[in-house]
Amino acid sequence: MNTMGNSGTTTDRGEGKTHSLQAQDRREITVSGVREVVSFDEASVVLITACGLLTVEGESLHVTTLNTQDGVVAVTGRLNGLFYENEVTSGEGQGKRSRLGRWFR
Repeated sequence: MNTMGNSGTTTDRGEGKTHSLQAQDRREITVSGVREVVSFDEASVVLITACGLLTVEGESLHVTTLNTQDGVVAVTGRLNGLFYENEVTSGEGQGKRSRLGRWFR
């Protein structure tokens, strides 16, 4: 079960792993609980986190911090949206996006 508090922290209690987001002025975001960086370019950054696949969309995006040991990634640029995808197993539901909302539009 996932829970989210006011701090932007989500905990997956089943596995005891913590994932959090901290955004500042629509120009910087720091993400913890990152397991892997799947891809990144100036338009999007795709991360596997403790709570599923996270896509950060924007313009002129740059990964400024990549700490794989601690699982922390920081991205700067113009942030337009954040999306989570449920973890998909055995090909079911691939491509379906759980939209938590576009926070920055």
